[in-house]
Amino acid sequence: MKNAELTPQRVFEHFARINAIPRPSKREEKMINYLKSFGAERGLETLVDETGNVLIRKGATPGYEDRATLVLQSHMDMVCDKLVDVEIDFDNDPIQTYVDGEWLKARGTTLGADDGIGCAIELALLDSDDVAHGPIECVFTRDEETGLTGAMGMKPGFMTGKMLINLDSEDEGQIFVSCAGGITTQAKFAFAREEAPADAFFLKASLKGLNGGHSGDDINKKRANAIKILTRYLYKVQSRYGARVAQFNSGKMHNAIPRDGVVVFCLPADKKEQAVADWNVFVSEVADEFHVTDTTMEFAIESAPAEPVFPADISKRFVLALQAMDNGVFAMCQDEELSWLVETSSNVASVQSTADEVTIVSSQRSNVMSNLRNMADTIKSVFELAGAEVEQGDGYPAWKMNPNSELTKVVVDTYRNIFGKEPKVLGIHAGLECGLFSERYPDMDMVSFGPTLRGVHTPDERLHIPTVQMVWDHLLSILKEAPLK
Repeated sequence: MKNAELTPQRVFEHFARINAIPRPSKREEKMINYLKSFGAERGLETLVDETGNVLIRKGATPGYEDRATLVLQSHMDMVCDKLVDVEIDFDNDPIQTYVDGEWLKARGTTLGADDGIGCAIELALLDSDDVAHGPIECVFTRDEETGLTGAMGMKPGFMTGKMLINLDSEDEGQIFVSCAGGITTQAKFAFAREEAPADAFFLKASLKGLNGGHSGDDINKKRANAIKILTRYLYKVQSRYGARVAQFNSGKMHNAIPRDGVVVFCLPADKKEQAVADWNVFVSEVADEFHVTDTTMEFAIESAPAEPVFPADISKRFVLALQAMDNGVFAMCQDEELSWLVETSSNVASVQSTADEVTIVSSQRSNVMSNLRNMADTIKSVFELAGAEVEQGDGYPAWKMNPNSELTKVVVDTYRNIFGKEPKVLGIHAGLECGLFSERYPDMDMVSFGPTLRGVHTPDERLHIPTVQMVWDHLLSILKEAPLK
């Protein structure tokens, strides 16, 4: 199978055009301009709100004027991550894709199918003249990946439809009707660096090749977190040999499990052999712990040039706080029918050190808002005890299931009729923009679905090609069966 043979052809053509447009989170101006031109060239009403969200309206085809307006929604930004040895400028360079069997992949970078494929489906629909549908509003939000700020900034009245399909889910055959809320917690230690002790020996320990993944969808898969692994080793050498941290850099995105990292530290020169021996034992133990989920981890330790280090007290409190903070699943849902779903979790996402500070970013999620606050307060208190300056955003709300959803019934019935099997109606332990829409549009009836993606937010991101056709066929059937006004 080649790129030119992908079906539905119109969807993949639009996806290819989208992937030629740089669209990092918060820097989506080129994509916004593309969407404005797209709508104008086709004579479609196109609106851009003050946040940068784009809405393109298309009227009903003949015979479907009496149908309710259906909103289709996806986000235009993408997570920009790459393998360490790949050269790319995400602000200017296109994403290079290739076909591997039934999967579409990118060459050493994230693919951008989250959520470029949703955008492509919308554009293919807007560009079609052979699809029956009632009135539709195609909405493209910005900056979903780094704070949902596009959806957060959307004001009531921008969308006029009362039913919305979010095209940002990652398992074909699963219809999502609720999602978790989330909060980001950032802790910062500020300091003036000190010269290392006279007898200090510097080591650099590094880790790469982890699977990483989405901090919501993949948090229950026992995947290794590079920050937590490196912290474990730092805790050992700090408590045993009085090690001092000089650098700690790992993770990039607030909503991804970090896949690699580097720490530089010093310790008394007469302890270096023991520290290296400890590392070798530690590596063996960690590899055994993750022998199923992370089979390609690469560990390295080597001498490093001397440099100024964190003050002893800061170094100690910083490592202790990282060691103590919760990471992973905190609680599963109590409802029997949802006992398989993660309720509450936390992920330490990034640590970045500079000349005069070190910053830790973590994200907490829960579909129970009181437990979300409790988890966020738990993480906050760990860093407050360690003397860090802590900031938390307002977060975003959970999306509660509507047991009387007319749209859900249409989506389930059409799926059953097309494919002869039942879809799974589920909640998801990730943040969807539907949570924010439910606050500003409390009467909006919503579902979320999409083609199958794997490895999102990592350079292993891939799109299962056959499921795009399935989602397209399903969507066209929903449009034909959309409820009356």
